Amino acid sequence: MKYLSLIWASLFRKKTRTVLTMLSIFSAFLLFGLLSAVNALFNTSGTGEVATTRLVVQARTSFTVSLPMSMLPELEAIPGVKAVSWRQWFGAVYDDSPNNVFGFAVPAARWSAMFPEWVMPEEQKRAFAETRTGVVVGRLAAERWGWKLGDKLPLSSNIFPQKDGSKDWQFDIVGIFDGADENYRRQTSNQVYVNFDYFDEANQFGSGRAGIFNVQVESPDQMEAVAAAIDARFLNSANETKSQTESEFQLGFARQIGDIGLIVNAILSAVMFTILLLTANTMAQSVRERIPELAVLKTLGFSDSTVLWLVLGEALLLVGAAGLAGMGFAALAGPGLTAGIGFPPLPFDVAVWIRALITMALMALVVGLLPALRARRLSIVDALAGR
Repeated sequence: MKYLSLIWASLFRKKTRTVLTMLSIFSAFLLFGLLSAVNALFNTSGTGEVATTRLVVQARTSFTVSLPMSMLPELEAIPGVKAVSWRQWFGAVYDDSPNNVFGFAVPAARWSAMFPEWVMPEEQKRAFAETRTGVVVGRLAAERWGWKLGDKLPLSSNIFPQKDGSKDWQFDIVGIFDGADENYRRQTSNQVYVNFDYFDEANQFGSGRAGIFNVQVESPDQMEAVAAAIDARFLNSANETKSQTESEFQLGFARQIGDIGLIVNAILSAVMFTILLLTANTMAQSVRERIPELAVLKTLGFSDSTVLWLVLGEALLLVGAAGLAGMGFAALAGPGLTAGIGFPPLPFDVAVWIRALITMALMALVVGLLPALRARRLSIVDALAGR
């Protein structure tokens, strides 16, 4: 630490070059933080204690294929199953803006019991169950569009028309739900749930089908066994199933555009390699310009090892300061990026930070080692003579 002021002065000897390099590193680690958190989000098991006991049962061919409601008693009879609910993607559009609302048709009472992370007064839960045209909306969505209890909510569906052919639906807002914790609260910005009985009765494509079944298992230890039992029960039937955890199901959506992990790692590798070359060039040029100054330091009694560590310290300060700033900004901005698309906030947990810190240390070592070794081997006579 006693040489920090000297390292700092050396680093900012050429202020413009250093600032531009630090901005590049800042941008790289901003992207690194966001993409690493995205990767962590899609590889994290469910949030909260209840989510670790929930399975999603979809059609084996695709989650876009509906399953018959006749499967419900068979699912409930499988050992280890505690409760079963279901949902159908509604394809909701509000105010002619596509993808601004995530709407699902759900059985009101079962939905309330299975998803305690959505908090709502008991009287509103009862109203949802008892109101045929009822809909409950997220708190942030209600604040965003000015929705209130008792309002009529006009929604269009880009999938399901009513029996008269119209895709315009109208519901009564009977509840406003919030999240049980901060992660879930952020997800209330665009989610609405309509009464399944009304939807199932009124849609043109017929009744008695669900998009997916949500299955609550008695214990997390039974998850794999119950999933296997469900799939075995419907094997070789007209409705073969694929049972998986909630996080795996969400990852299935993302995989429609490719392997998320592969895409993220490819982008990060390209970005980090480019920044590595840029930073290495900056360090090499900086040391080359200061050859006489390094010779003077050795003349004043600085050992070869001390000079080596000064250059490595300069590389670490350059990469570390900009990298930590980029990660910090990513951690601040990241949680809000997924608030409007129905996913949990990006998880900037310890694993993401450790990975970032290791990357910073390795980058500093790679870009600083060759210039540091050159400075260590520097001959005072040759350096002062300009040779």
